[in-house]
Amino acid sequence: MLAVAAAKLAGERHCSDVVVLDLRKVTDITDYFVIATGTSDRQMRSVADEIAEYAKPKGFPVFGRAGYERGNWVLLDFVDVVVHVFDRQSRGYYDLEMLWGDAKRVKI
Repeated sequence: MLAVAAAKLAGERHCSDVVVLDLRKVTDITDYFVIATGTSDRQMRSVADEIAEYAKPKGFPVFGRAGYERGNWVLLDFVDVVVHVFDRQSRGYYDLEMLWGDAKRVKI
């Protein structure tokens, strides 16, 4: 499963508080959110790049990418999986886990 693989990769690259939310019963927008906290803008971009490189040969090209230049929130959209890599402040501000509180957490 791409969501779990992306979460594991983020954790292996020193992201903290990595979470996978199963949104299938909550919304039609996407199936899974992967949420992670990075340590710096450079590290966040590197993690996003590695996840995109991992996913492409497995048949999951990046449909959209946002925030790459800003460095406080990098978003990768694989349609069925959306990966969010935040800095600590932005993650607290947007609080996606609370916003999508009805979503089940997937064991990583």
